[in-house]
Amino acid sequence: MTERLMIVAPGPTANGDLHLGHLAGPFLAADICARYARAVGQDVLFGTGIHSTQNYIVTTARRLNEVPEELRERAVGLVRESLATLRVQADGFVTFDDRYVKTVITFFERLHSLGKLRLRRVRFPYVARTGEYLTDAYVRGSCPVCLADGCAGLCESCGTWVASGDLIEPRSTLDPGDVVELREATVLVLPVEEYRAGLTAYVEKHGSTMRPRLARMMEEMLSRPLPDYPVTLPISWGIPAPFPEVAGQVIYSDAETIAWSMRCTALAAEARGEVPTGEDELWDADADGRVIYFFGSDATYAFVVVGTAMLLALGGYVLPEQFVTNEFYELDSDKFSTSRGHLVTGRELAAEVPRDLIRFYLASTGPEFQRTNFTRSAMDRVTGQRLVEPWNRVAERVNALAGRGPLPVSQASRDRALLMMRRFGGDLAPRRFSVSAAAFTLTEQLSRLDRWETGADDAGDFCHEVEMFLRCAAPILVDLAEQALPDTTIPDRPRATRITPRPMPLLTLSAA
Repeated sequence: MTERLMIVAPGPTANGDLHLGHLAGPFLAADICARYARAVGQDVLFGTGIHSTQNYIVTTARRLNEVPEELRERAVGLVRESLATLRVQADGFVTFDDRYVKTVITFFERLHSLGKLRLRRVRFPYVARTGEYLTDAYVRGSCPVCLADGCAGLCESCGTWVASGDLIEPRSTLDPGDVVELREATVLVLPVEEYRAGLTAYVEKHGSTMRPRLARMMEEMLSRPLPDYPVTLPISWGIPAPFPEVAGQVIYSDAETIAWSMRCTALAAEARGEVPTGEDELWDADADGRVIYFFGSDATYAFVVVGTAMLLALGGYVLPEQFVTNEFYELDSDKFSTSRGHLVTGRELAAEVPRDLIRFYLASTGPEFQRTNFTRSAMDRVTGQRLVEPWNRVAERVNALAGRGPLPVSQASRDRALLMMRRFGGDLAPRRFSVSAAAFTLTEQLSRLDRWETGADDAGDFCHEVEMFLRCAAPILVDLAEQALPDTTIPDRPRATRITPRPMPLLTLSAA
């Protein structure tokens, strides 16, 4: 059986459009990874979608005076359109439908039937006036680990999962004037601490591929007892829990990570004409699948800790091979925020700037290891100086040779092209994947070609290396490569002995 690479970019909350912070983080990176893997001949499934059960949808809808279900549906269209605008092409796209609900319920029924879930009395912030428990988006306070102000759930500052009842000085986001007290409720939880040994062994095995912040976060989390993770919550927004002992509760949205991912890969396979026998078939340990996740590092606990613990609890499934994390991308030195309206969407920018320039700049400045910053003036300057101007000079020299008969390609050129391919491969292969490194390699190789003083004896070598450069850069420069080449596959090694120069398109700084 052929080994399959399953690339998963977990969906954003269905409460609005994607902004550049989203796109510069997991989505563009996952798309580039999938494109490169396919170009070198790997079997790839790439899936993403939207997360439709988080109660941030409720709070956003309330602020916008919309119906939550209608906002959720509208967000699906916006996200699909934004991904298409930048040609982030996923095979599968998860939405909220009956089959998704069934996938989630079936997943947790299996955990429940195996005795992996436990009843616990858990403290929650509570508002007596309304009789409501406050969880995640419904409550804000200070993180008990780093003291950052934020909602319950995943702390955006330190990445810790923060139980609603552990927030310092909790206050309601639904009505800030409400008096908030702490009250216990019985819920089902996953006792994550019971899987410490398996998680520790897992981190030891895969720690070398983790980015520094993820590795540090995992070390910190494993240095203290791992808290029970709620699987059900005493609120009304979400998928109803099918368990009589917690009647009236819903499945915790952030516990859906693995069920969501399984639905994602099944949809991707179906889009390729396959018919999986179950949503989890591709995750079977004997199915020769490799799972690579792309997400923001603030989601670490939900995916790396809880998601892996759930797979360990069930047994028989492949464990994710790698987590490619990113930090926050800022706009004018402030965090992108849909709720505050501080954002630029991909669709807005693509109306003014060619898609390849956006992809190149987001790849160049993506927040892989630390927060980075987007400004329009910097994008215009960088893309002009490092991409548009040198490429157009290179393209014009190739175009001056177009129409000539086949030109010879030397062994030295094939050797140089192989070195270039290896540089790109080292950047874009999953184990050490880095779009910023690939963008740097792209810039350096383009600069090398721009400095080339072409003579009569090496015109074929020049055209050959330009073509190989485009094949390697195609996962980023999708439009340019497709306009210039009949296909964008990358051979295992250069073999051309002669080449007929092809006309090369030019780049522009503004969209047509």
